[in-house]
Amino acid sequence: MHSKIHEGRNVKRIREILGMKQEALAVELGEDWTQKKVSLLEQKEEIDGPLLEQVAKALKVPVDSIKNFNEEAAVNIIASNNNGHDNSSAVNFQCTFNPIDKWVEALEENKKLYERLLQAEREKVAILEKLIPGK
Repeated sequence: MHSKIHEGRNVKRIREILGMKQEALAVELGEDWTQKKVSLLEQKEEIDGPLLEQVAKALKVPVDSIKNFNEEAAVNIIASNNNGHDNSSAVNFQCTFNPIDKWVEALEENKKLYERLLQAEREKVAILEKLIPGK
């Protein structure tokens, strides 16, 4: 079962991978474009050929990357197209760690730190309670 490609959603994903706001894409597309118009474009399942070419050019990606969006392939294409003239480092780019794993590790470290701080505060309270007469 082959699902229909949603070209507008693919434009949005590629724009987000680039870290580009809708307003910035509107500027790249020309004076007739607004953030609202870009938002409406990203909701379209199918974008007509000439407009799709214009959008691809503004995003600096091949039209095929919008038509056949694949997260990993798109990251590699975008990296190679936005890396200046020397594409050698981007072509074989392989991320050696999962950023989500790193984020989870950082959250776990923060949790441990807060638990240690909370324990230290409890110990201080216990010491102060012993020092207060009548407790």
